[in-house]
Amino acid sequence: MHAARREKQLGQHRVLRHGPEIAVSLVDPSLDRLPGYIAALEAGWSPNTTRDVSGEQLAAIRQDAGKFLCDLVEHENRIVTLVDGSRVPGLPGRVFWIWDGAFCGAINLRFVPGTLDLPPHVSGHLGYAVVPWKRRLGYATQALALLLPVARDLGLPRVLVTCDASNTASCRIIKTNGGIAAGSTPPPDQAGECKLLFWIDTAA
Repeated sequence: MHAARREKQLGQHRVLRHGPEIAVSLVDPSLDRLPGYIAALEAGWSPNTTRDVSGEQLAAIRQDAGKFLCDLVEHENRIVTLVDGSRVPGLPGRVFWIWDGAFCGAINLRFVPGTLDLPPHVSGHLGYAVVPWKRRLGYATQALALLLPVARDLGLPRVLVTCDASNTASCRIIKTNGGIAAGSTPPPDQAGECKLLFWIDTAA
């Protein structure tokens, strides 16, 4: 779908930033916006919060930018490499870039059609990563709010969102969007930390 049409459908939220309001929207990844994504990767930002993929993504973009974008949005038809190096089939989902006139980060939705259950290697339905220079300004809160109607339209009455127990900022973002605590999961290895679980009603 054309990016402008997608922006109109998703709508915009405004956040205060010590002065004029800033319009935050979710946009489809595209070649015309790719330079901002590249700049973020070159600055050390990674869309994956469990491992740094900035280097490998930059290499993939240099090799074939168009193919990179196709692979980025086509989760269902590709193989995903996990932290431990194992490879598993990708899930259906949507990927958006967070936009305020410039690239601000990425947010994604993944799901298994017909159920709220997720495979063991997937910690939740939603994941997001804001660039360091746009954090603590409300961008992630607004991006999550914009993604919930997308999840609802895909047949998900609620979504599971997780964060590290020590990540108070992410915990606050989730609760602001209606997150209801649902316990925690143990760390995947001795060096990790517990994940806090939250359910968010997409119809709220």
